[in-house]
Amino acid sequence: MRLEKIISRGRIVDLRSLDLEGALQELLAVCVDKFPDLKPDALLRGLLARESTMTTYLGFGVALPHVRVKMARRYVLAIGRSRVGIRHDGALADERVHLIVMLIAGERARDYLQVLASIARQVKDKDLVENLVNAPDLDALHERLVGGFGGLRAIEAQQNRINRLMFREAERVAKGAGCVALVVFGDTFIGGLQPGVLRSSLKTILVTRNALELGDDGEARFHETIQVRSFSRQRLAQLRSAMLVALTRGVVKFTDRICCVGGITGSNQFDTLVVVDIEREFQTLLTGSTADLLPPDVKPEVLERVIAVATELAVEGREGRPVGCLFVVGDNERVASMSKPLVLNPFYGYKEEDRNILNPFMDETVKEFSSIDGAFLIRGDGVVESAGSLIQAMDTTHALPGGLGARHAAGAAISVAANCISIVVSSSTGQVTLFRRGVMLPLTEKRR
Repeated sequence: MRLEKIISRGRIVDLRSLDLEGALQELLAVCVDKFPDLKPDALLRGLLARESTMTTYLGFGVALPHVRVKMARRYVLAIGRSRVGIRHDGALADERVHLIVMLIAGERARDYLQVLASIARQVKDKDLVENLVNAPDLDALHERLVGGFGGLRAIEAQQNRINRLMFREAERVAKGAGCVALVVFGDTFIGGLQPGVLRSSLKTILVTRNALELGDDGEARFHETIQVRSFSRQRLAQLRSAMLVALTRGVVKFTDRICCVGGITGSNQFDTLVVVDIEREFQTLLTGSTADLLPPDVKPEVLERVIAVATELAVEGREGRPVGCLFVVGDNERVASMSKPLVLNPFYGYKEEDRNILNPFMDETVKEFSSIDGAFLIRGDGVVESAGSLIQAMDTTHALPGGLGARHAAGAAISVAANCISIVVSSSTGQVTLFRRGVMLPLTEKRR
């Protein structure tokens, strides 16, 4: 859903409280004014209980407290700003929270975790947060929130003659080559693509690091937006991961051909045009259909999220150090029968919603536990069952390239023994590799 649709000027306030509990009471008060059926005392207890389980502090002075309750409406969003700053147990000693985004969700809201993740991604933009906190009044804050959470936040990037020529020629090549879609790599431009430059009769897919909500003006109507982390500044570095996500979503088929246009990340200049036969790109992994790629119990958005977390670990490491990691997704009962814990399971006893990989607050938790030897075992619906698990499967039919160690061997073996997918981050090269039925598919290049 589009976030700006749940932003109401009447539920945006300047906070007077200096602690989190008082701030939540202020936000709940403005919600009850509009929706008298809400029970503020019960909501406050639920919000504080979640804080005691897992902090909702996101960094950059932003907290995202949230709770699910039984109510008729899907979402109620209230936003509070504090120029002085609010104490928050999840922040560092010298940090203060200046923006609180409180989300109340109905039990029937099926896209709850996706909405949380979308809000979290938006407010991790430091420049956007500073712009919101420094708004001169609440009316300006509301306008900036709507502008920041809705539509393409495009800057006036240089849309020169070469860019327009490249896009026109890409469309001509795509039609001449029988391509089903035109793929645009949006990270070529700082801040995103300007809406008026992309108009095509072909299906147009935007590949970008940041999730973007698109407007209804029809000027820059992308049929699909695929969020993939760029692991280098090289041209089209996101190509293989993006196509894998497109396959699992059903946006393209195994037999399709696509035309890609992009350039060096942040260069503001299209300079590369590539035609890709998906069958050739993935022929070692698939045997004729996307059904071979995705295990039956694995949701496409779960695989997409695991790839994103793995790529972030490969790019950033942990506290400046390279981190190796193994994720096993799907066929949980079979996988569990061929693994054993190396340490006490850090995810044991938590609610499934709180330990779902789709929950944006799981990112830092997974990254922190990535330093533990062993694998993350993840159900097809995204629930993380365990970390630090030793994989005991064996595979004698597939030979791995030289230089790959025990983590890759375990990932390959479990993908043969169970109907699952494994994703490995190499601690030495930073390469992210996917295994399916013992066949390896590098998703990123080795770090130089």
